[in-house]
Amino acid sequence: MARTLDPESLGDHLDRLFRAAWALCGSREDAEDLVQETYERVLRRPRFVRRDDDLGYLYRTLHNTYFNARRTASRRPRVTAQLDDVQAASSRADVQPEQAAENNLVLEAVAALSQPMREVLVAVDVLGLSYAEAGKALGVHENTIPSRLARARLEVAEALQG
Repeated sequence: MARTLDPESLGDHLDRLFRAAWALCGSREDAEDLVQETYERVLRRPRFVRRDDDLGYLYRTLHNTYFNARRTASRRPRVTAQLDDVQAASSRADVQPEQAAENNLVLEAVAALSQPMREVLVAVDVLGLSYAEAGKALGVHENTIPSRLARARLEVAEALQG
């Protein structure tokens, strides 16, 4: 049975979507932009979801928004900045510097994965979707999820050890 997505409940998923976006993008700033654009798209008009699938629906929208933006960007000419032109990003390391550094390393390792493995790892480990929900969100059979997830976890572990 379909129901209207409640705009008031969208804030409940903000932290998990942000972590998913950061893992997809590899950058805090890009993740903030992606989450904002995702919420803007969802709030633009009433949306219908099945059962309690708010998070799965939001992740599908985030995923589609991310890859649509990448496709569009790949068609545009690239503009490069000099290192001196870029300010260092703050990641709230002043609160817990060791934790912030560790989180950044993990998210960088996730962002370096191939697209299929990164998507599965984000869906299952970051967002907490079931294999069936992740398969539906990513448009793959749910039996594909465990093997991709195992390979993705292994690559992240190897990257963190190396």
